[in-house]
Amino acid sequence: MNINDEFETISAIATPLGVGGVGIVRISGNKAFNIASKMFSNKISEPGKITHGWVVNNGHKIDEVVVLPFKNPNSYTGEDVIEFQCHGGPKVVKEILDLTIKNGARLAQRGEFTKRAFLNKKMDLSQAEAVLDLIHAKTSNFAQKSANNLSGALAKEIKNIKSALFTLYSRIIAAVDFPEDVAEPEYSYLKSEIEKNILQIGKILKNANASNIMRQGIKIAIAGCPNAGKSSLFNALLNLERAIVTEIPGTTRDIIQESIDIDGIPVTLIDTAGIRDNTNIDKVEAIGIEYTKNCVENADLILFLFDWSKGFDENDALIYEMIENKPHIKIASKADLAEVSNPEAINISSKTGYNIEELKNKIKEAVVDNEAMETEFVTNQRQQECLLNAQKALKNALIATNNGEIQDLISIDIKAALLALDEITGEVITDEILENIFEHFCIGK
Repeated sequence: MNINDEFETISAIATPLGVGGVGIVRISGNKAFNIASKMFSNKISEPGKITHGWVVNNGHKIDEVVVLPFKNPNSYTGEDVIEFQCHGGPKVVKEILDLTIKNGARLAQRGEFTKRAFLNKKMDLSQAEAVLDLIHAKTSNFAQKSANNLSGALAKEIKNIKSALFTLYSRIIAAVDFPEDVAEPEYSYLKSEIEKNILQIGKILKNANASNIMRQGIKIAIAGCPNAGKSSLFNALLNLERAIVTEIPGTTRDIIQESIDIDGIPVTLIDTAGIRDNTNIDKVEAIGIEYTKNCVENADLILFLFDWSKGFDENDALIYEMIENKPHIKIASKADLAEVSNPEAINISSKTGYNIEELKNKIKEAVVDNEAMETEFVTNQRQQECLLNAQKALKNALIATNNGEIQDLISIDIKAALLALDEITGEVITDEILENIFEHFCIGK
């Protein structure tokens, strides 16, 4: 982006395109009020006060709207902001947007409103990334943790660590610069403080895997012989009659997938064709079986199902050999028809709902630590990399401290840790990283 672009007044549609009750066109920049006044039938009221009227173009009424004016710095972006709330027809919203551009605005780039909020210090970088997480949240659990990040939960943790490290760094530098007036801190003190902050960073990183799973989700494939009850389990987990269930072997001949929230974990659940010998099956089912094998290979977790009312036979054993070295849960289906429970598997009945909730708990346990799911906030891969860099620098400082090296050298690693943490909240950031973050936003946010 050209640096001059950052001072131009921008405009964009802030609601999803399509038919809806309300559409919003947002303008931000020092010309926002001037542009809005050229296309609004009434005088725009004082900031914070809603005004009702019409958007007009050369005397022709375009739509009846309400205008929300915000004066800098009391707005989302920290600039003058005008929002037109109009009827949600795509044609109407687009025509209002075109009018804002005709009157002096330019079309906003992806994430430019939030980028301006960051540049104008309305939020730090971790909060800006939380906005993106909120927009794309797949579960209410992840949305709540993203909201905590937006309110500053992660930033607060980082600030506490930085404050402790800065105090430590300052004491060393003061002793280096003014050796006659300031005594060097004891090495035992350095060791204690460095270890404490390595531990604090470790506590945040402990939840990294859970954060990634809650953000990205996992793929779960249901695999087994024909008529093992795969489609019935698929429907039971979804609590929806999504897949066709019959007693005819080979009913499922293609891959069926749906999204489901399992206690805060976004899951893509995949029902697959039953795997059996290619003899005496038609071409369509054979293709379905090949799809199944590919699906099983790429799944994060496999639910291996066998019909326990008929026992565990050689066909089940052959399929189990395919998946036993991959993450899986062994499931004895049709437990309501079996005489005894299978001690080596979780016994379920999709028909009665027996142990379906227990299976969901097993799925959660298989993919993520339950304690990690209770974290107050989440981290993304960029933030995790910064934390790892900070931790690595502190470990180097700890080695140097234990070896009794001169404190001027120890301070270099502590400063490196501080710079890595500054990248999380955005005090230190490159244009390349900044552009990479905001290009994942939608236009209008």
